[in-house]
Amino acid sequence: MNTLVVGGAGFLGSHLAERLLAEGHAVDVVDDLRSGSLANLAEARAMAASLKIHTLDAATAEFGELIALRRPDVVYHLALLPPGEPAERTAASAMASLLAVLEAARQLGTAKVVVVISAVSLYGDVAAKDLPVKEAQPWQPVGVRGVVSRALLELLAAYRELHSVEYTALAMGNVYGPRQRADGGVVATFAQALADKVTPMMHGDGRQTRDFVYVDDAVDALVRAAVKGGGLVVNIGTGTGTPIRTVWEVMAGPSGRPPAPSPRRTLDVPRFALSPTRARIHLAWAPWTDLETGLRSVGRR
Repeated sequence: MNTLVVGGAGFLGSHLAERLLAEGHAVDVVDDLRSGSLANLAEARAMAASLKIHTLDAATAEFGELIALRRPDVVYHLALLPPGEPAERTAASAMASLLAVLEAARQLGTAKVVVVISAVSLYGDVAAKDLPVKEAQPWQPVGVRGVVSRALLELLAAYRELHSVEYTALAMGNVYGPRQRADGGVVATFAQALADKVTPMMHGDGRQTRDFVYVDDAVDALVRAAVKGGGLVVNIGTGTGTPIRTVWEVMAGPSGRPPAPSPRRTLDVPRFALSPTRARIHLAWAPWTDLETGLRSVGRR
């Protein structure tokens, strides 16, 4: 199978590229390297000659030419709203690049488009009785990132209805693991603080919960979505909300100093967890990495 990964030099994309290459697929990585790094692809480059890397923006004409030349069976778009970058700066490029992907898929008959969005930004502040969140939960977008995420999903649905472009959208929890940038998530922030032997900052009192998904589990869901879950938004989570301060306690150990307190952010959702039921049914997927095991890979002390 020929696959193309937009954002393939990023944290999640580079892990996906490795998995696809290990399974014998030809992989084209497209990345403008604004938040990704070629260093992330060092292991992938050593695995197979079938990896091709293209340093370009998916919203440019050159991207359309590349799609026409390579004719991938599946296009993964993992760089729509990169963590660590303000959505206000990336909203326009997110819409433009997804539109470019969908247009290419329409014209060339690409079998599947798979995208990733932030689940917490899409669903927003959900009542405790409705946790873990199921896909039937009404969207309550948080901030610009959430509003743009909803628009991206509506664009995918429109292309499927109007042009029969198949897609699966994975609404992911907090993905973490090796190679994640320090500004890419709270686990990576804590890991960097431990490596630098400094006290990290924690927004609020740390009681806010998130659904933490190890990167290998997230990649497994992406691979399965290439052939399953057509036309669906599928939650990728563990079903468990873990307090932020618990993550720090596990990573820092009993001798770790408490993180420095800071005011809670205005748009910070207080509690969150995702139901993996639809993923089990439609992707035959379930998480297998427990949090403590996963945290060992990113610098537990």
